[in-house]
Amino acid sequence: MARLVLLDRDGVLNVDRADYVKHPGELVLLPGAASAVARLNRAGYAVAVCTNQSPIGRGIFDEAMLARIHDALRDGLAREGARLDAIFHCPDAPGPISTRRKPAPGMLIEALAMFAAGAAATPFVGDSLRDLQAAAAIGCPRHLVRTGHGAKTLAAGLPDAVLPVAVHEDLGAAVAALLG
Repeated sequence: MARLVLLDRDGVLNVDRADYVKHPGELVLLPGAASAVARLNRAGYAVAVCTNQSPIGRGIFDEAMLARIHDALRDGLAREGARLDAIFHCPDAPGPISTRRKPAPGMLIEALAMFAAGAAATPFVGDSLRDLQAAAAIGCPRHLVRTGHGAKTLAAGLPDAVLPVAVHEDLGAAVAALLG
């Protein structure tokens, strides 16, 4: 079984913009995010991102632009010796129930299948309640970072259904805890 860590993107790896990251020039890595991913890589973990990308469904940008944004993400990580093994995204706009859009666990299930990983051994690091809900739905250990929407998510109170949740200042602190 593969050792895998799942990450949300906006607010965990890069600055979460209220108006969305719409092109590669707007993608700004959070301090320490690349070195945290590199630590996971060196420790033998596969790292996959599961990200809702509703701007596609909303008509703000298209799949080709998202691919360019993700190329910029990979390039930024690579500058610090880090790599992502996969990126899963859901282009659906909020609204009709989607099996892939978090809080549904579809993307997480796809990632587990791709890497032949077990949910109970695969932590998910996110910054929102919907990240925690998706992870809880399939039994992934939940880690909340205070970056992005994390501080607001924590202040609003975490429902019993997602507990237990480990809380960390940022991705670097989450990775330090995961690696012991």
